[in-house]
Formats: sequence, C-alpha cells, structure tokens
Amino acid sequence: MKLSIKKGLYVIGLWICTQGIYAQSLDQAKKLYSEGQYEEAKPTFERLVKQAPSNASYNHWYGVCCFETGDLENAEKYLQIGVKRKVQESYRYMGELYFKTYRFDEAAEMFQEYINILTKKKQDIEPFEARLQTAQKAQRMVDRVEDIQIIDSVVVSKNDFLSAYVLSEESGSVTHFKDFFQSGSDIQSTVYMNQKEDNIHYAHPTEDNGYNIFRQSRLLDQWGDEKELPASINTDADENYPFVLSDGVTIYYASTGNGSIGGYDLFVTRYNTNSETYLTPEQLGMPFNSPDNDYMMVVDELKGLGWFASDRNQPEDKVCLYLYILNDTRNRIDSDDMEMKRARAAITSIQDSWKPGADYSHLTQLAYTEMLSEPEIQKDFEFVITNNLVYFTLEDIQSPEARNIYQKVVDLNREIRELNEKLEGLRLSYTEGNKARKEQLAPSILQAEEHLNQLLEQPGSLEKKARNAEINYLKINR
Repeated sequence: MKLSIKKGLYVIGLWICTQGIYAQSLDQAKKLYSEGQYEEAKPTFERLVKQAPSNASYNHWYGVCCFETGDLENAEKYLQIGVKRKVQESYRYMGELYFKTYRFDEAAEMFQEYINILTKKKQDIEPFEARLQTAQKAQRMVDRVEDIQIIDSVVVSKNDFLSAYVLSEESGSVTHFKDFFQSGSDIQSTVYMNQKEDNIHYAHPTEDNGYNIFRQSRLLDQWGDEKELPASINTDADENYPFVLSDGVTIYYASTGNGSIGGYDLFVTRYNTNSETYLTPEQLGMPFNSPDNDYMMVVDELKGLGWFASDRNQPEDKVCLYLYILNDTRNRIDSDDMEMKRARAAITSIQDSWKPGADYSHLTQLAYTEMLSEPEIQKDFEFVITNNLVYFTLEDIQSPEARNIYQKVVDLNREIRELNEKLEGLRLSYTEGNKARKEQLAPSILQAEEHLNQLLEQPGSLEKKARNAEINYLKINR
C-alpha cells in the first residue's frame, strides 16, 4: 500500500515537472516568435500542434513559422485551420500566402475577410485596403499575362549580375555604379551609357526619397550638368536600374513605388523631345513583374532580344536573368485556363513559353556574342520607287512634287499610329469599365474607328502618286 502511494506521488511529480518544462518551452517559443526568430520557434510549435491538433493558436503559430521559413505547403495546411477557428491573424497570413503563390483572387478574399474583422473591432484598415487593391491589381495582371517567349535563364550572384548582359555596341553599356564612378561607397545601382558615350543614366540615394534616377551629359572630357528626372518618375519610394533604348527617349527602370505589386517592379516611360517632358510611366505586366523584385530590363534591338532580372524563387544572394525574344505587339495569352496563366505569369518553367518544335539555340548563342554595329543609316521610312531604288528619308526624294506628296503620307501614317494607340487605350478602358463607363466610351470608340478607316484609305493612293511623280522626274532629269 505504501509502495502504491509512493508510485502515485512519483507519477504526479513527473507530470508536474513535465508541465513545467512544457510551459517553459511554450513561453520561450512565443518569445522567439515575437522577436521574429521563426526558425528557432518552429520545432516547439510543431511538437505542440502534434500534441493538440485542434488548438487554434498552435496551428496559427506553427503555420506562420512555416510561412516565414519558406515552407509554404505546410504553412497553408495549418493556417487554414487557423482561419477555420477564426484566428484573426491567420486571415492576413493566408492572404500573403495566396499572394505569394499567384492565387491573387483568393488573396483578395482573405484580405477582405481580415478587413471585415478589423472593421468590427474598430482597428486601422488602411494598410490592408491597400494590400487588397494590390491583390486585385495582380489578378488583373494574371488575366492579361503576356505571351512572350523566354528562351533562356541563368542564376548568377547579385554582386556581379551585370556580367550576364552582353550587349551589341549600338545598345550602349551597363556598369555597376561603384565601378563607373570609381567610388568606394556601397551604392547599389547601375550606370547606363549610350553608344556615343556622351550621356549616362543612373541612380543614387537622396536625402528625402531614397534612390532617385539622374542623367548627365559629357562636357568635353568631363561629366556634368546632373539632372534629376521629374517626380512623375522619381516617387517617394526607390527608383533604380535605368536603361535607355537606342532611340534615346525610351527609358526602362525599376521602382518600389508607383503601384508596385512587390519590391521593385519594371516600368517604362518616354522622353518628349519637343516639350522636354516625360510621359506618364507605364507599369509592365506579367511575367515581367512579380510579387518579388524585378529590375534591370535591358533591350538589344539589334539582336532582337531582351533581358530582365528577378529574385523570385531565389536565395537571398542570387538573381535569375531571363532572356526573351522581343515582340513589337503585346500579345496576351488567350485561354480560360487560370492555372496555365498563373504558371506563365510566375515563369514556373521557361519551356512552357516555347513554340512547338522551335529551336532557340542560335538565339541563345547570339545573346552572349559581342556585336559591333554597322555604320548607322538614317531610316525614317521605306519608300520603294523601283526594285533597285528605295528611299529612307524625305531628302532622298529628288522631285519637289513627289516630296510634298510623300510628306502627306508621312503625316498620315503618324496620325494613324497615334489614333491606333488612342483606340487601344479606349478599348482597354471600355473592357475594364462598368456599365456607365462603357456607355460613356462607346461613342468615342465608334467615332475614332470611323476616322481611322477614313485615314487608312489615303496613304496608299498618295504613295502611288508620289512614286509616279518621282519616276517621271528621274526620266526627265537623267
């Protein structure tokens, strides 16, 4: 009898001791969790959730630890339990998980549920309304993902990622900021220099707005006249990694503001030489942009290829450079298969973008081949007179009559291009608009289409008239 009592007391003491260790372990894990040390806290929450699988808090804490350490599959499993158990922060984390895995429509639903909870508790909802809008915007990007052919990808060190860009001479050059300016500072930026080597674009930190983009011109043997690009480009966030096309007016760059969906996003703007202003920046779509950092868009028109860098699915010290084929038209993927669109947007596999039976080996070889440009020939247009005679500028045309007529052709073609661009914008606004907006836009679209049809009939007959005038002039004056 005394032995049984002693044994019972031993079991009770062991239970009390175990509970003390358990309580201490939980408190320690919660402390690590609150300090953001998720890797260290994770094993304890994993053990606890196995011991009490229906405990809402354990499931949430373990799910968050999985999310923060990159174990998204387990994170989803346990955060879903937290959502079912109405754990407030599980909704937010599920929204972030769905966002990270390109399920932006589901992310928006989670953020909306989270906002509803905060509203009932009279807590601040403004940051999460912005997150909701970002998820909705990202979903629209997936719906309109571009059908580009990504023919190669290479993972390189972030410290030396520019070594993977091999540009033809006419495309200019890109250099690390510290190498170009021979600076010992740790400025994380690049310098683009044009082919003539008389103009550069770069970024560096400012006192108020983080990184901003600047440009300079060469004055004799020195760089000077530094000018900051306007506020439409340089926001209160970071703008960096500029690249200018060989036309000297089209500028690609990366920004963490201006509606970025995650880290750096890629944008394009154009410099209007007549007004000396920049057009409103346009955010590139998917797959160029992602929930991660996307930057250093470089376009080599001579090769017909482009590169952009992204740290999606990469370790902290690595970046992936994607090589793609340039396309004058932005074709969207025409499919109702949302999973396929998500895969293409996320670049799950570059082979998914390849055309059946296509061989890209010659293009990938060209991409990493240095090319010297041929002497530049000015080509404003291509006006065929005979099989052996083609004009490229108005000055090439000998007949004053033919030159005047063809000037009208040039003006009409410019007007047609501008009207097409306007129509594309109107049609996009019509597609995305509500009923009232569509009713408002419909007359403008019809009017523009009618005007366009009228314009399209004119250049052909004028070109023929100009050709005949030139041929007659050449016969008389030969």
